[in-house]
Amino acid sequence: MIIKIYPQNPNETAVERVAEVLRHDGVIVYPTDSVYAFGCALRSHKAVERIRAIKGKKATEMAIVCSDLSNIADYARVDTPVFKLLKRNLPGPFTFVLNASKKVPDKLLSGRKTIGVRIPDNAIPVEIVRAFGEPLLTTSVKDDDQVIEYTTDPELIYERYGKLVDLVIDGGYGNNEPSTVVDCSAGEPEIIRQGIGELVD
Repeated sequence: MIIKIYPQNPNETAVERVAEVLRHDGVIVYPTDSVYAFGCALRSHKAVERIRAIKGKKATEMAIVCSDLSNIADYARVDTPVFKLLKRNLPGPFTFVLNASKKVPDKLLSGRKTIGVRIPDNAIPVEIVRAFGEPLLTTSVKDDDQVIEYTTDPELIYERYGKLVDLVIDGGYGNNEPSTVVDCSAGEPEIIRQGIGELVD
């Protein structure tokens, strides 16, 4: 199934329909402010395993999408300097690597103690998280070695993944450049992947 949602004014009924898919262990593809991404409920082991099966060995790079800064504090430990950095740069095309709190399921961390956190500058995922009531687990449709049109065009994404996921959201063309990844887990922030976002210190 593919549905159109406009980022300028996400339709409430359509957003609730997406949230309902997530409540039933569904897997979605949705737009961000960088590349399109797979998403599912954070606590749905079944849906997480489906995403891992789709992505294969590259499924280790998972993050969570939150709706706002207070939402982040529930799932990651954030001290004052890091909070100020997040506040200056979010919403935006960044993934901040933070120390995970106990609210993040152990199975998701796979032995790690950190979690990537996003608040995209795109109303569609933010409204989905609000309607759903908790963060989305997320990983990019695009891999670092791909510069392929199907990762930016929702119609082509649907052609490729429509039978593997429950819902593809057409939010217009996406970018082909991923988010900038900033590791804040060990004190001084460190950019470990430069993407579309330019960090404001």
